[in-house]
Amino acid sequence: MIGALASRLCWLGAVMFAVVTLSFFLVRSVPGGPFDTERPLPPVIRANLLRAYDLDAPLPDQYLRYLGDVARLDLGPSLRYRDYSVSEILRESLPVSATLGSLALVFALALGLGAGLLAARRPGSWVDTLVMGAATLGIALPNFVVAGLLVLVFVFHWQLFPAAGSGSFRHLVLPSVALGLPFAASIARLFRAGLLEALTEDYIRTARAKGLSARAVLWRHAARSALLPVISYLGPAVAGILSGSLVVERIFALPGMGSHFVESAFNADYNLAMGVIIVYTLLVSVLNLIVDLAYALFDPRIEAL
Repeated sequence: MIGALASRLCWLGAVMFAVVTLSFFLVRSVPGGPFDTERPLPPVIRANLLRAYDLDAPLPDQYLRYLGDVARLDLGPSLRYRDYSVSEILRESLPVSATLGSLALVFALALGLGAGLLAARRPGSWVDTLVMGAATLGIALPNFVVAGLLVLVFVFHWQLFPAAGSGSFRHLVLPSVALGLPFAASIARLFRAGLLEALTEDYIRTARAKGLSARAVLWRHAARSALLPVISYLGPAVAGILSGSLVVERIFALPGMGSHFVESAFNADYNLAMGVIIVYTLLVSVLNLIVDLAYALFDPRIEAL
């Protein structure tokens, strides 16, 4: 167990190193720079700015210096927000993105598991057809389309929620639904298929022969096995929720990491873009490790790591 955990941590370090290296050179290969504006800066001022942020050094020297800073947990200053460091910006925006992602994941699990259970209890019925049809539509629609539809219905037509901004729980309802709905559709399909397969197993027939109620058979025995494909899907789902938040945060004007990443791309803010990439990579890797541990808890035959 300890050896396997050490191996995973070594892989995590290798992944982080690869991501930092590739991202560093890719970000700087994009045309334009952080000090390119509509009105060109005087050469002297431009040279002073490049020198102040160590951007006048050769690219390999910049890379080695940046690796050393990251090793010391120093992500550098923002090139756009001159009075803030990247760490300060991420400290303010990470709770917003984490709250949005958590709410979206909880919504996806609650809706997906409920819909999958409803469909599996009456396979082939109109309820099953309706639920699976809605799930297929939910998978097909991108989250920015869902976001637009939610704004039209719940902001302009019924005026139940604010259109954008932050400050209260009501501001997070529509973004969470828009972000979590496609994943709820996938979870519903996986849970339904898992339940239908589990209900045909021999141990289910044995449980029924012992006189257990249908609800007990479903929840105590079938649901445990049916959750395994859902748990496996949570790793990619978390990555999808994190990447999808880039668009959703922008649409609903939430001051999360996704919005800052988009802004950093527009403004060629190298340090801020790299900081967001590093945090996202670390979050996805750690959450995938947690999913692996949870998978082993539901199926003891599988080693945790």
